[in-house]
Amino acid sequence: MQQPLVLDEATIAEILPDANIRAALERMFLALAEDRAVQPAQTLSLFPGNGGDFITYPGVLASDGVFGAKLSPYIPRAEGALVTAWTLLMSMETGLPLLLCDSKRLTTERTAATTIIAADRLARADAGVLTIVGAGEIGLAHLRHAETIRPWREVRLCSPSVASRSGLPERLASGCPVKTIADPDAATVGADVVMLCTSSGKPVIDAGRIGPGVLVTSISTNAANAHEIAPETLASFDVYCDYRATTPAVAGEMKLAAAAGLWSVERLAGDLPELLAGRAKAPGHDRPVFFRSVGLGLEDIAVAAALLSAARS
Repeated sequence: MQQPLVLDEATIAEILPDANIRAALERMFLALAEDRAVQPAQTLSLFPGNGGDFITYPGVLASDGVFGAKLSPYIPRAEGALVTAWTLLMSMETGLPLLLCDSKRLTTERTAATTIIAADRLARADAGVLTIVGAGEIGLAHLRHAETIRPWREVRLCSPSVASRSGLPERLASGCPVKTIADPDAATVGADVVMLCTSSGKPVIDAGRIGPGVLVTSISTNAANAHEIAPETLASFDVYCDYRATTPAVAGEMKLAAAAGLWSVERLAGDLPELLAGRAKAPGHDRPVFFRSVGLGLEDIAVAAALLSAARS
């Protein structure tokens, strides 16, 4: 039996430039719209004695003939919690494993690419000012992926600790300047697109101040009911998500707003499979727009398949 390819983080970093993550994800979302993929719900499994947990992100990508799952454990330790993630890719033809890879870098890249796929379809065509709240790895990945979707006039990178950070980008390849701002609400003033890229479990901006035509995207974290905007503001937005069948049951602001009777799943304007297949209308921009991503197992399967193809090449 042929042994599966095993890729660590360093090897993935070498191969990643040859894998078109955005294109792989767009094909996957379209496959999901055309019933050539299956996305089960993610599951949380607890370790005994409050010893941690792990989340399973499964997916079946029949369009590529593969299936698998990402396993992401949370292991509490005295020196700080350990969070890892590995993806197993298997063949639908032989039932044999094809790839086992470290998913940390891939999770960062697929999270950012998913946001940018949505932003390219939901932001106004004349959007010129981009704000990214969060200057960590995921925020910087969003910045890389967002560079070319609009002719940005101004980009703002926001973090409370931004003044003490070194090595942050000062301008895009286009020459557009990248300003650093510490206050998130100040960073959103006059912005056309606001990408929230934090691990916060509570609101990071006052979403009630967001005006018509502005797109806000959110990823948040897996903490219980985590949300980057207040649930009570959700009703004022045209709301989209990565996948309507699973996201509302996981996204904190959606769960809390629905439980309080302030919003319902029926008000979702569309998800990425519907947008890519032309089944969901783009926003009219007479209201602010909100896009919520929670991460799908199929995203992990799609990027792992793209990585396998690049590695074989």
